[in-house]
Amino acid sequence: MEAVAAVILAAGLGTRMRSRLVKVLHPLAGRPMLAHVIEAVRQAGVPRVVVVVGHQQEAVRRAIGDGVEYAVQEQQLGTGHAVMQAASRLGRHEGTILVTCGDTPLYRPETFRKLIQEHLKSGAKATLLSTVVEDPRGYGRVVRDAAGRLEAVVEERDISSDQVRAIKEINTGTYCFESPLLFEMLALLRNDNQQGEYYLPDTLRLLRERGHAVGVSRLEDPAEAMGVNDRCQLAAAEKALRARVLQRLMESGVTVVDPDTTYIHPTVKIGRDTTILPFTVIEGATEIGEGCRIGPGAHIRDAAIEDGAVIHNAVIVASRVAEGATVEPFVYLRPGSEVGPGARVQALITRKD
Repeated sequence: MEAVAAVILAAGLGTRMRSRLVKVLHPLAGRPMLAHVIEAVRQAGVPRVVVVVGHQQEAVRRAIGDGVEYAVQEQQLGTGHAVMQAASRLGRHEGTILVTCGDTPLYRPETFRKLIQEHLKSGAKATLLSTVVEDPRGYGRVVRDAAGRLEAVVEERDISSDQVRAIKEINTGTYCFESPLLFEMLALLRNDNQQGEYYLPDTLRLLRERGHAVGVSRLEDPAEAMGVNDRCQLAAAEKALRARVLQRLMESGVTVVDPDTTYIHPTVKIGRDTTILPFTVIEGATEIGEGCRIGPGAHIRDAAIEDGAVIHNAVIVASRVAEGATVEPFVYLRPGSEVGPGARVQALITRKD
């Protein structure tokens, strides 16, 4: 997808998080929330990514690194205004631009890939990703005409009729546009709405008024589009990501005795026929071989556990446990520790008589 670039909106502070830390840097499954969005876009085959930053922009740059480009939104004047800031990077881009949000970390790569493919196949100048939810409050509604085509996107604050308010098809905040036409439409935006902001969805209306085709792609699983705006939603996103990781591991031949009490980061690799017992936490760049038994209550981070090892309720950090070794309860292996093949490590417990 050489002709496709992405813009990820990540300039907001996220006041409902009640935090000194900007929202998109809150950790989720071991990584900043924004990193999950970037990874999904990359895995969808998009080679060029521009992140629009604002609040705590230096912290975002440090956390995310140099693998993406950055544009700065000094004042948060709406989603349309945010995408405008990417013009300095992508204003001369000839092709498709995927726009999504840095606080929607549950999108799968295949969702972005499908949206891009449908957009390109349709020949539309813009395609909105929509989904249907039971409770649409807080979201912009997708209004269709009698033929089922997109008529308008009405933001929640600007809804003036019960008929529109009852619509359950919502705007997810993710789109495909053709550039440079996108930036031409952005230059025409007005902020004559209740928020005084420049809404990105208004570009869809401007395109339609000028005779350009605008499409809608329906997302079947609305859970993917869930944004994270507060700590409760952050916990819900963590749970969803954890369930995906555990499902993938179990489908690959790993036994997870109790998924509800097992926490494994998506970066962890585990071989088949390994059993993970309850209350176990496995983080970071950990690699576990085949036929191991881990837990209950183990905590492992950035470690290498070779085939057939047994780890009880121990803590292992940045260490290597060789094939067939056993680490018994209450052991702490500090970074750099090495346990040889077939060895047994026990905790030293002193008794006072």
